[in-house]
Amino acid sequence: MTDPIRVLVVEDDPVAADAHVLYVGRVPGFTAVGKAHTGAEARRALDRMKVDLLLLDLHLPDVHGLQLARSLRAAGHQTDVIAVTSARDLTVVREGVSLGVVQYVLKPFTFATLRDRLIRYAEFHAAAGEASGQDEVDRALATLRAPGPAALPKGLSAPTLERVTRTLRDAEDGLTATGVAEAVGISRITARRYLEHLVDAGRAARSPQYGQVGRPELHYRWVTGQ
Repeated sequence: MTDPIRVLVVEDDPVAADAHVLYVGRVPGFTAVGKAHTGAEARRALDRMKVDLLLLDLHLPDVHGLQLARSLRAAGHQTDVIAVTSARDLTVVREGVSLGVVQYVLKPFTFATLRDRLIRYAEFHAAAGEASGQDEVDRALATLRAPGPAALPKGLSAPTLERVTRTLRDAEDGLTATGVAEAVGISRITARRYLEHLVDAGRAARSPQYGQVGRPELHYRWVTGQ
């Protein structure tokens, strides 16, 4: 039986880190061997355990993720990297390629998106040995190229998700589904579906908001650091 691919989750936000660990554990062939909230913690973890893949947030409190990757390469660590970031700077993407970044996952992302990237990485990881020719090399590299973003749950659209995400992120004190619905221009039920999706993805948190009468309404807030 093939050993699972060992993943270290490097993410400064505890809620997001826990969500990413759960995500990794749901993909057959992968196991999360630990989590680190800073670059220093990641270095210590790599020195004491075997890690095949870093799920690496680029915005850590003590070091930029690419700087961490560079220092790991200089220290002799050959661990592959899937970078997690909200930045869309292609200069960063180009720099990451030379440092062993095999995939990028843009926040906010769904479990399906990460699962797709991990499965593709597993196929690439399994393509060991000497290639018989150019075609085999091309096929191995092609496994890392996702044809497009993973599908959202049925009934959700990427543009609306982006608007809901932006609205919630900009609300310092959080919002209810009613508040998001009014800001985005969608129904309260629809807003709640998107908000619950963000909660499931580890991007938002919810808590009951008690009024003077009636049942409490759920209050959503963006998870700091996402």
